[in-house]
Amino acid sequence: MLVILLLLSILFIVFSTTKFKLHPFIALLLAAIGFGLFSGMPLPEIIKSVNGGFGNTIGYIGIVIVAGCIIGTFLEESGGAYIMAKTILKLVGEKHVPLAMAILGYFVSIPVYADSGFVILSPLNKALSKRAKISLAGPAIALSLGLTITHCLVPPTPGPIAAAGILEADIGLVIMVGLVVSSFTLFAAWLFATKFASKVFIDPNPEKSDEEIIEKIKEAPSALNAFIPIIIPLLLIVLKSVSEFPTNPMGSGFAKTLFGFIGEPVIALIIGVFFAFRLPQNFNREMLSTTGWVGKSLLTAAVIILITGAGGSFGMVLRNSGIADILGSSLSEINLNIWLPFIIAASLKSAQGSSTVAVITTASIMAPLMVILGFDSPLEKALVISSIGAGSMVVSQVNDSFFWVVTQMSNMNVKTGYKLHTLGTLVSGLTAMLVVWIIYVLFC
Repeated sequence: MLVILLLLSILFIVFSTTKFKLHPFIALLLAAIGFGLFSGMPLPEIIKSVNGGFGNTIGYIGIVIVAGCIIGTFLEESGGAYIMAKTILKLVGEKHVPLAMAILGYFVSIPVYADSGFVILSPLNKALSKRAKISLAGPAIALSLGLTITHCLVPPTPGPIAAAGILEADIGLVIMVGLVVSSFTLFAAWLFATKFASKVFIDPNPEKSDEEIIEKIKEAPSALNAFIPIIIPLLLIVLKSVSEFPTNPMGSGFAKTLFGFIGEPVIALIIGVFFAFRLPQNFNREMLSTTGWVGKSLLTAAVIILITGAGGSFGMVLRNSGIADILGSSLSEINLNIWLPFIIAASLKSAQGSSTVAVITTASIMAPLMVILGFDSPLEKALVISSIGAGSMVVSQVNDSFFWVVTQMSNMNVKTGYKLHTLGTLVSGLTAMLVVWIIYVLFC
């Protein structure tokens, strides 16, 4: 009954936002409350889930989105984004923008949450697409899938590293297997973005004409200064991840505490904002006002934050309804060998939206089954974690906050989001799982 209700809720969101043009924020809230009512959840629990899901999601990514939008606006208005685009296109060629974004996303998401990475790289993505005169769809999906792949497969992202702890796996081996699996998966994601997604036209920057862009470039900062607001936050976040390695490479004293603080995405991006303030050649305080560039950024961020928060509400209602427990316990009784953790994780991901929750929950379900199923060698444990990671990609949809970050920052409606981003995560997840299965057959 809960699974049927979930499918009906998803159909309602898709149909109401595409057919009746209902705002996604309203559609998601109605779906969350409706699912709670029809699933028999206690009324106080529904309210708690809606408020808690919204608050938790915004608490995690709200300031990150605001800071990312401010950096993006200053990069765009100062001409910095176009200088960045010009520089990168010289390196990869104008026909290889999706490849550049896929590779960027792949490396960025190892230390950074996919949501944060997309927000940080979105201005650059739009600028590259505009400069190359191609649709935004291909590069945007290449970026979203590149971010998704390492987020789900390669520590030190929270899901895989938590799974390694739960299943007592060797983290180094998990990283090695994850890198191998993710490399093949990235290739498939790039093919999907270039051969399928790129055929859907989305204007990367409809507000600016080519003549306006030329004028912006004349006033633009240097390429180095333009990259700094993005590079510095990413570097700080990476250093935080390095400082938290079990070997304590930066010690356990002040240095670790310092990098733990400035490497938090919120603090790192705020630091990036201050570097962004240095981009305009003729800076004036009006840029920081409610009617200036900062005000424009906040208006853009507000819509994204509200929709993302409503997606968090929907996901929390699903989690608290018990649908994940039902799917997990039912599937764990079926012996499908290395495919079992993939199917459990994919079911949980599709049902409640969070890849990290899907990974951790599936690892907890698999823990007592590892010896029974014969997954006791270090390589088999690492492959189980990669199988779980592959499943946690399948699929990103309306109950996933990342879906809304990607669609809203890429000018996609819900229907296009399903056609491109959701299908792309399915292709990526299945590809990753096929690679895991081949390694398992050959070496286990």
